[in-house]
Amino acid sequence: MTGSGAIPRRPAHRTFRDRRDAGRVLAGLVADHLAGSGTPEPPLVLGLARGGVPVAWEVAVVLHAPLEVFLVRKLGVPSQPELAMGALAGGQVLRNERVIARLGIGEQVVQSVIESETTELRRREKAYRGNRPAADLYGRLAILIDDGIATGASALAAVRAARNAGARSVIVAAPVGPLSACRTIAREADKVICATAPARFDAVGQAYRDFHQVGDDEVRTLLATPTTDGPTG
Repeated sequence: MTGSGAIPRRPAHRTFRDRRDAGRVLAGLVADHLAGSGTPEPPLVLGLARGGVPVAWEVAVVLHAPLEVFLVRKLGVPSQPELAMGALAGGQVLRNERVIARLGIGEQVVQSVIESETTELRRREKAYRGNRPAADLYGRLAILIDDGIATGASALAAVRAARNAGARSVIVAAPVGPLSACRTIAREADKVICATAPARFDAVGQAYRDFHQVGDDEVRTLLATPTTDGPTG
């Protein structure tokens, strides 16, 4: 099922102390949604590395759900790294042809960025999982969590990768994002949950007082810290 996750109105404006604080707020919203939907089985919480993992850990704890890392890499425009011209996830390349055409980015440049980000994606996969395989999403309710949504490219790539991996239902949840991007993602996700959507969106960091860069060690520590009291299937 897709296209049922439309955002009907702008969430109230709020600022978070840090990612862990944002995760606790988001956890309440996700728990309320799951309670209202009557979903019986525990979901699989997937934190988009790296910034989404601290947020996702808090959500997983409240839901008593397992936490896994989900690897996505934004394809940044070389001259404007924060502007996405696409994203990588699950072996897929999601290209934003509108951005590529508008900025006149040549195919050789696009392919160079794809190769570079693929190398980093593989490095992170080894760093966070070691020799463990990726989580099995087949038939599962997957909750994809990031620390924020900007263009939506990474979240869309993650949704498509989760569906290709057999997820039964896909929810995208983030503390902050522009309403336009959330609505775009909602066309493909079963539900999009966004805690705040500023009327003037400049960057994800505007919703945080502490928006430090999350490192590999922080990700590994959180992934090794239990979020459940026992097996959840």
